[in-house]
Amino acid sequence: MSAPSATASVATLADAVLASLDPEQREVATALRGPVCVLAGAGTGKTRALTHRIAYGVHSGAFQAAQVLAVTFTARAAGEMRSRLRDLGVPGVQARTFHAAALRQLQFFWPQAVGGAVPVLLEHKARLVAEAASRLRLRVDRAAVRDLSAEVEWSKVSMLTPETYLARARAAGRGTPGGLEVDAVARLLQAYEDVKTDRGAMDFEDVLLLTAAILEERRDVADAVRRQYRHFVVDEYQDVSALQQRLLDLWTGGRDDVCVVGDASQTIYSFAGADPSHLLEFPRRHPGATVVKLVRDYRSTPQVVALANGLLDRAPASATRARVQLVAQRPAGPAPSFTGYDDDVAEAAGVAARVKGLLAAGTPASEVAVLYRTNGQSEPLEQALADAGIGYLLRGGERFFARQEVRQAVLLLRGAKRGDDGTEPLGAVVRDVLATAGWTPEPPAASGAVRDRWASLQALAALADDLAAARPDARLPDLVAELDERDAAQHAPAVEGVTLASLHAAKGLEWDAVFLVGLTEGLMPISFSSDDPDAVEEERRLLYVGVTRAREHLALSWTRARTPGGRAGRTPSRFLDGLRPDQPRDGSASRRSAGSGGRGGGGGRQGLARTCRGCGAVLSGAGERKVGRCAECPPTYDEAVFERLRAWRTSTASEAKVPAYVVFTDATLVAIAELGPSDAAGLATVAGVGPAKLERYGDAVLGVLAAEPASEPAAPTP
Repeated sequence: MSAPSATASVATLADAVLASLDPEQREVATALRGPVCVLAGAGTGKTRALTHRIAYGVHSGAFQAAQVLAVTFTARAAGEMRSRLRDLGVPGVQARTFHAAALRQLQFFWPQAVGGAVPVLLEHKARLVAEAASRLRLRVDRAAVRDLSAEVEWSKVSMLTPETYLARARAAGRGTPGGLEVDAVARLLQAYEDVKTDRGAMDFEDVLLLTAAILEERRDVADAVRRQYRHFVVDEYQDVSALQQRLLDLWTGGRDDVCVVGDASQTIYSFAGADPSHLLEFPRRHPGATVVKLVRDYRSTPQVVALANGLLDRAPASATRARVQLVAQRPAGPAPSFTGYDDDVAEAAGVAARVKGLLAAGTPASEVAVLYRTNGQSEPLEQALADAGIGYLLRGGERFFARQEVRQAVLLLRGAKRGDDGTEPLGAVVRDVLATAGWTPEPPAASGAVRDRWASLQALAALADDLAAARPDARLPDLVAELDERDAAQHAPAVEGVTLASLHAAKGLEWDAVFLVGLTEGLMPISFSSDDPDAVEEERRLLYVGVTRAREHLALSWTRARTPGGRAGRTPSRFLDGLRPDQPRDGSASRRSAGSGGRGGGGGRQGLARTCRGCGAVLSGAGERKVGRCAECPPTYDEAVFERLRAWRTSTASEAKVPAYVVFTDATLVAIAELGPSDAAGLATVAGVGPAKLERYGDAVLGVLAAEPASEPAAPTP
């Protein structure tokens, strides 16, 4: 009787894994055989679909956990995947980055395949690149070394040698990396390899190259790896390089049990060798592959989704192959705001003021991010946040577990774990230990480094609380084990502070509130991309990534000058053409004719009604475009209020002898009707209600909102 019972139990576990999935996610989870390609839009639950697919495969008996290799692009993503799989009852799956998986194989097979000691792994290339330049008597500064290090990486992930680099670099238009002509760079590539050999070292790209070489040359090693791993899952497949694809092909050995997931609209690392063609051509390379689109966006409000869809709507058709049109699933939220500032200092002050308002309203600081195109834009933002007394952290700086205060605290926790007798709550025990490292119950009044150190220790205390909530029996040894695992995976706990990060560094993250700053021509798109249509479209995708990081609040801004009193020669990014409320009809058309690569749309009136405010679908009929919603989506505003506002606008425009949209666009009226502000401060938060219009029309609009609706006439008596 035990066997049927065990079988029923397994079936119940497998069915439970599928219970919480939407239809498309379920299709991914149950497609266990053959090649599978998942086109997953931002916020559509791709990690959920992948982990549930693995868990369903294991619980149903189709997979053995130890034979699954899930490959991610960041250690943080790998750590999150392992954590989710543990929660689903599947702890034995290998979830690693390409480099971590290859390094593990390289270290294991090196003694039998090569012999001797494995080369020392370089954390950074810069020192050896500088030495290679010195050998060639090339004068390079720190910035040039950084750019040349990136060029070395690009050449290696593109599987180029110093001999083949020259022709490929010229064909790819690589310009003058680090200020050097490409023939000089080719010589530097060889010198760099010579320096590495002399030092007995290898870089991260060598890990992939050497592993691939061993798998190609040693059939016994390749067979051993293929026996170990039978099922492959690859996340962020649009960012795979030629070298990573080569390694994946060697791992699979011609088998087709591989599931890839990606979004071509989020390809933002072409400069580093990422090639979306692997994703786009997957169905052709794997005839009969199961292709599933995940389109339901669970992350962002309909307003954010509509803006994201609208941004891609304006891309050339050739740039949107395999595009996923997102469909919002969350309730309506505030409309994204668009703000022009006089200069960068004013923009930073304005952002800091709005952040302070969000924090006062209850949004945690860790759920707010300010994103920019280049790291050099952070300075005025740091100053403005510090002046406002708002803690922040710079993403892309020192790793959490490498910080001195974190290392010290972990050592103290490790030393105290034997003394944890279980009589005090875990959080209290941890805080007692952290107090000896400088933690205090209240944050310090000072900002800067002092506040950063406190925030790091507070993150450890909060992690202890989270662990105790998830596992009531957890004690100090469990916390130390959790920290060790997170350190290995670079899965840092949340630090309480506003995140400042570049758009590239924000990939894969999300926040309740996102501020996208510096959206001017020359920064978005960046100036050096303006002559290359493909590079311009990658910049558009980068902005799309930024937009889709926001769950609820989204603010976009630009400046007219760099410094106070400077020449106001900047213009808003071409990517905002047709998306900004009350956008003047000049400028957008002229920029498109100048070759911006945009597509249709026109000025403010036409562009605002291109997508449904509810689901993000493209609208067609004039009746639908008036209110910016499709027939299937119910309005999220008071329709009677909207009609009263339209009647007032018609009258006002007639008296002023101007078109109605000059007073307010339909989209702005919808936003006013949705929010229903009761005072000027509330009205000022609505996108499309700038200072001038607030002064001119504010009292009248508030009067319309406060007015009682006219009563219906009595039915005539017979």
